[in-house]
Amino acid sequence: MVIADLVHGLWRWAKQAGTITADTAAGRRFAGFGPHSLIAFPTGTIYGERWIVVGDATMIGEQVSICAGMAPGHDLGPDPVLRIGDRCVIGRGSHIVAHHSIEIGDDVYTGPYVYITDQNHSYADPDQPIGRQWPVNAPVSIGAGTWLGTGAVILPGASVGRNVVVAAGAVVRGQFGDRCVLAGVPARVVRTFGSGEDPALASLAPEPAAAARAGAGQVRPAAAEPGHQVAPADPAGPRS
Repeated sequence: MVIADLVHGLWRWAKQAGTITADTAAGRRFAGFGPHSLIAFPTGTIYGERWIVVGDATMIGEQVSICAGMAPGHDLGPDPVLRIGDRCVIGRGSHIVAHHSIEIGDDVYTGPYVYITDQNHSYADPDQPIGRQWPVNAPVSIGAGTWLGTGAVILPGASVGRNVVVAAGAVVRGQFGDRCVLAGVPARVVRTFGSGEDPALASLAPEPAAAARAGAGQVRPAAAEPGHQVAPADPAGPRS
């Protein structure tokens, strides 16, 4: 019992001592690190801090890997390639791997084991091993207020709007507007919400046909085709 208490006490001390904040040497290696943000210990793989910006009041969970570049020491130029906004929560065991441009807006929450990348191997030559083919980059943006469920995968070129729910296990690629729910492999829009509508209340509303008969007209039907692009409610389009 005494040994167990000692081990647990030492582990709690290690977790507190190993937490990365703006005031630690590890935090100062980042291009930007908010004064009220933290990366929990134990960390995952972290490198390329010079090209990573973490906003204020953001919490990055245990075993999260955040990387910029192919490997430590890879020079990516003068500007950051990964920006995580203010008041975000990145779930345990998630991986965010940037090479070109990943923009994560404010108040974005993720479940555990989410994967976000802006680079993937190409498949231009079917006779060559895929791992030996030169990778292709495409920018990724995730709008403010969005929630990514457990195990979601955000692939190169994905643009997700504001206040979007991405269901657990969804694989997202392509352009999606604001205030909708994405689910599936590949992800598609399964529900949209009008401007000013409370999604929590809308989920209790009748199905679209019943709503139309009742004259409610608040919930629109899901897109009919996988990968259907939803026009943003904002004329400016999806914003990160």
